Amino acid sequence: MASATGIPQNIPDTNGHSPEGYAEDEPLLGRRGDASQEEGKPLYHNLYLGTAVVAQAGILLLVASVWANVFLNDLILFSAHPLLNSAGLLALTQGILILQPTHTPQQKRQGTIAHFTINNIAIDALIAGLVVIEYNKIAHNGTHFVSAHAILGLITYILLAIQALVGFTAYFFPQLYGSVDNAKSLYKYHRISGYVILTTMLATVCAATQTDYNKNVLDIKLWAVLVSSILLLIGVLPRIKKQKLGITGPKPSGAFGQ
Repeated sequence: MASATGIPQNIPDTNGHSPEGYAEDEPLLGRRGDASQEEGKPLYHNLYLGTAVVAQAGILLLVASVWANVFLNDLILFSAHPLLNSAGLLALTQGILILQPTHTPQQKRQGTIAHFTINNIAIDALIAGLVVIEYNKIAHNGTHFVSAHAILGLITYILLAIQALVGFTAYFFPQLYGSVDNAKSLYKYHRISGYVILTTMLATVCAATQTDYNKNVLDIKLWAVLVSSILLLIGVLPRIKKQKLGITGPKPSGAFGQ
């Protein structure tokens, strides 16, 4: 039974299970119910469950700041780069938030499919953003990967490509790793690297505010990006479940539940 606030009232037993079927899914910060999808609740409820509202505020403020500054200036081919990349970051954030609270086998399965679908949209947007900036560089004989923004962006793209490949194959084609158990052993690292990539993406956006084009044209403020990024991390990180990172409790099975 849950309280009016949505927090389970029953205390899990020594094996980490409550009468409602909750697994040992205590988050790093906050209360157990802040990071657990309730039975009967639709999957989209995870997008604003607990501290997710803080994360949503952060990512929406960040995207609004980027898009507003882009559209306040004349649109050129390069304009698509910040628009597409910020949209990709928005989608990736939703992919994380929708999967984090899942804990039952059915929830994990549904969450993983949604996570996969949303992340595909995000990756498409990010790749399109990369194509735009590379085409723009080639067309204007510009230098490649010399600024902090460009270097961080390249590192992030490489990490994201590895993350997507390993995540997809480990879940949908576990036989490639010898066995299902071998594939499941990668889940923990997939989750950890996902949070690392989210952080590097935010650092890349912060670095973008120091580029000449932003300083001379867009004028996206570093402080605005920093505040938005901090809010996003404040909303996402407390919902990380220790068990799913192998910090405590038995190794989880099923899907990639963040």
